[in-house]
Amino acid sequence: MAQKRGQRGASSSADDPEVVARVPLQAVLLADSFNLMFRPITLERPKVLLPLVNVPMIEYTLAWLESVGVEEVFVFCCAHSQQVKQYLNQSEWTKPLARLSVTTIESHDAISAGDALRVIYEKSVIRGDFVLISGDTVSNMSLAQALHEHKERRKKDPLAIMTMIIKHSKPSNVTHQTRLGTDEVIMAFDPETKELLFYEDKADPSQRVISLDKILLADSPALYMHNDKQDCYIDICSPEVLSLFMDNFDYQHLRRHFIKGLLIDDIMGYKIFTYEIHSSYAARIDNFRSYGTVSKDIMQSWTYPLVPNVKYFGCCSNMKLDRQGVFKALDVVQSRSAQIGAVTLVGSGSTIGDHSVISHSVIGQECTIGRNVSIHGCYIWNNVIIEDDCKLNHAIVCDGVHLRTGVVLEPGVILSFKVEVGQQITIPAYSKVSLLPQPSIQDSDEELEYADTNSGVIESPSITSMISTRNAELSSDYSVTENSGLSEVGISGVGYIWCSYEGGNDEEWRHSVAPIPASKLAELSHDDYEDPDVSYQEVNSTPVSGEMRPDSEITGDDDADGTDYGDSADFDKEVEATFQRALTGVNQENVILEINSLRLSCNKSHADCAGALFLSVIKLGLEAPHSSNGELYQNTAKEINRWKDILKHYLKSVDEEIEIILKFEEICLEIATEFSPLFSTILSSLYEKDILSEDAILSWASEKEGADESDKIFVKQSERFITWLKEASEEDDEDD
Repeated sequence: MAQKRGQRGASSSADDPEVVARVPLQAVLLADSFNLMFRPITLERPKVLLPLVNVPMIEYTLAWLESVGVEEVFVFCCAHSQQVKQYLNQSEWTKPLARLSVTTIESHDAISAGDALRVIYEKSVIRGDFVLISGDTVSNMSLAQALHEHKERRKKDPLAIMTMIIKHSKPSNVTHQTRLGTDEVIMAFDPETKELLFYEDKADPSQRVISLDKILLADSPALYMHNDKQDCYIDICSPEVLSLFMDNFDYQHLRRHFIKGLLIDDIMGYKIFTYEIHSSYAARIDNFRSYGTVSKDIMQSWTYPLVPNVKYFGCCSNMKLDRQGVFKALDVVQSRSAQIGAVTLVGSGSTIGDHSVISHSVIGQECTIGRNVSIHGCYIWNNVIIEDDCKLNHAIVCDGVHLRTGVVLEPGVILSFKVEVGQQITIPAYSKVSLLPQPSIQDSDEELEYADTNSGVIESPSITSMISTRNAELSSDYSVTENSGLSEVGISGVGYIWCSYEGGNDEEWRHSVAPIPASKLAELSHDDYEDPDVSYQEVNSTPVSGEMRPDSEITGDDDADGTDYGDSADFDKEVEATFQRALTGVNQENVILEINSLRLSCNKSHADCAGALFLSVIKLGLEAPHSSNGELYQNTAKEINRWKDILKHYLKSVDEEIEIILKFEEICLEIATEFSPLFSTILSSLYEKDILSEDAILSWASEKEGADESDKIFVKQSERFITWLKEASEEDDEDD
């Protein structure tokens, strides 16, 4: 071990300015997630090669690394390493003219991220600061400022060995999860230096307290606790990080072991800092829920330029963007009676039969979709055959799957590669079906995402066996039933139905691609209010006892007004996606029910719902063809009149109406400036259609009287209308 320490000392010479100037920016990309969240799919294909909006995940990560100036990438692959190597060798990244040098490092002995970094250390390929990232990460952030701050800190303090990228993302108060389906993370860092002082990613929300070391409180009087920060899993590291993994073989998990280990180590004194991004995008696909969330973000252009219709890497496709966020390859064959709804992508060579309806979904390449098929919120990969009269709802269907006539996939279903489902069969919610039997031992999170071929398997029921015994009582956790109607089925199906561990399907909803059921949200809300003795602190300091509740509203200086900007933007996106369903013919009452579920899960008010809906409505006016402000107003007024009832549903008081006006101001200034010259005209229209009351408009104008001039732009623009309202109000008072 003495020799290792000597090597570590030599590597620190990379901090010398002259040496740094000659070292290209390097990155270590982990092409193995070392968890089981994507089983059974990852038994057959590595996670980084799974399609994300029809493009392998690793392509997004490599494209981002190239965009931020990384010159050398070392791709560590373990599970299905040959598939990863073969893919990269055939990709644009290994061509002679590629600007990015991509080198694979293979190991079959590594069972954790810690093992992977020890292998990287032994290869002696890292010569300076490097970016550590997982191959399932999507981002469009600029790394320049974070890298500059990291290097400047290193010059002043050699113990500052790591910078973590974080962003705002407030978890739900009901589920204690972020919109990516990940558990809330509790962080504490110094508000001035941004040094990370505490990190907990496995907090038990039922306990409602976090225990802190009294020494930490004594040493850090300005400690700020946060439960509204998302770990982006993008790190800027010094070479010492690799050395620390060599010196500590108990470091396996990057966060649970390494980060926490350094934070409690008072001997070596190494420090970790944070860099928060605000307007940029960064997310890791950790489970099926985040897979669906990031897919929708890509199609809604939050990841621009990493979007389907922009060429940003070798496997670009000939996508055309239509209205309402519909991406369609030029050679798609679509029946005239078929409908493609909002936020949908259809890949090259696919065909869609008569009267089929697809919305909020991704369809892969060379797929065949029959007649009268309904697909909503699904991710259909390549070469899938879906025969007539099938209904798919929030499911993932892998390459080569064949669904015969009348199949129904309930929410949360996963069909792995080449599974066949026979006629008139219903696959229950959250079922996982694979051609491979289920391994008998579920490895821990730190172990490989493929099964040991020598291990045993569980007696998994097959589709055929389940159909033959369909009249027996079967556990709903893993049963497959057949609809009444056809008693003679040529092929019942090919595949094993996996069962669930420890709680069964009761916990599948947490990480499913399907929305959280309203009944589950109501149940969690009820549980949350059952303990009336729990009180929450609202002071901007940590209790002397060293315990702090994770739901505290403490925020940093850039959130001093208490506004959750990132959280609001996320909520607006979710409401807009739900609203788009109404455009495809979904009953408005069902849309209101779904928005209410979102409101509960995100802890939002009726005013928040109304604001998000209003944004969605006027976007329709903006998307319609127009060549002048007059035409834009006519389009917008038409959409407001069409959807006024659903807007009124969430406007129960004057205060909520005022919130709509404030939201409209925000839209005109920041989101869709095209509406700025039309503010007063549209405000008048909202009044005429009884969406906004006279009291709300006059109260809004009154509240603006003491504001800065820059905050009174739209009050001045609406001055004539406001004066008219005041005079009309005075006349009414005189008549009374």
